[in-house]
Amino acid sequence: MKRYNCAVVGATGAVGNEMIKVLEERRFPVAELRLLASERSLGKSLSYQGRDIPVAVLTEDSFAGIDIGLFSAGGGISERFAPAAVRSGCVVIDNTNAFRMEPDVPLVVPEVNPEAIGRYKDRGIIANPNCSTIQMVVALKPIHDAVRIKRIVVSTYQAVSGTGKKAIEELAAQTRALINGREAEVNVYPHRIAFNCLPQIDVFLDNGYTREEMKMIRETKKIMGDPDIAVTATTVRVPVFYGHSESVNIETERKITAAECRELLSRAPGVRVVDDPGQRRYPMAIDAAGRDETLVGRIREDESIANGINLWVVSDNLRKGAALNAVQIAEVLIRDYL
Repeated sequence: MKRYNCAVVGATGAVGNEMIKVLEERRFPVAELRLLASERSLGKSLSYQGRDIPVAVLTEDSFAGIDIGLFSAGGGISERFAPAAVRSGCVVIDNTNAFRMEPDVPLVVPEVNPEAIGRYKDRGIIANPNCSTIQMVVALKPIHDAVRIKRIVVSTYQAVSGTGKKAIEELAAQTRALINGREAEVNVYPHRIAFNCLPQIDVFLDNGYTREEMKMIRETKKIMGDPDIAVTATTVRVPVFYGHSESVNIETERKITAAECRELLSRAPGVRVVDDPGQRRYPMAIDAAGRDETLVGRIREDESIANGINLWVVSDNLRKGAALNAVQIAEVLIRDYL
């Protein structure tokens, strides 16, 4: 089997850690694994296949001999270093928002639009979508193919791990402080997150939406290959460590019953239906954490319109929402193109 030299940029972050873990779990054919991060991580080592690999400082010369680069270190880092990686002959799979909406960069969820990966040759870059978008389109693509979705209304309930390690630590620290009668320190988010919900993810734009909400709107249209789908989103940060949850309401061109939808999704790649309300079985963040599948439940018809369906969609945001999706892209890339 051919093996590939791979680099993980942002290796010491939450998503970078998960990328290393997923590469090992899925036995990706790695020849050399190069771990890259900022100078703050110099001297650190991370474990891969039972051995410690030192973390190197990211520079524009870091990609000599590298075949595939998995980037998750922030949009500014990707904008600066991804072109340098491409010039070195590396194919970049980027987990940031830096290139997602550029027309010559494919935006890929392998269960939805794997054929788009072939367009990586235009720029040498493949974009990994927003975590909330990924899990939603995995659940919706089979329905769209069957009866065409006209409109999507989504509200998300997103875990703090989507912000990174500092947010995870802050939720833990705030929870401990409040339980022990102390005041909670607020640093990462604009307000306390422990025992609270924040209807703001990222900054607000002139139209009143947040940047996160507009990511979901624009990315969904691009990934699904249908610019005419009407999409509106409200994204909320909740005091959960791992796992994003979404309430998704769709209107379709043709009627699909809840039973038909349930059957369709039970056969869909990357989806696991958990839908037995009588037994109190429905997807929860604690069930999704550490899993690869997108969990779908609470499937029911929207009785307020002729062709409407409600779904509850849950996934591990660090895995399918980031690291796993990136590695799956790499798997298709080496299977079909490299």
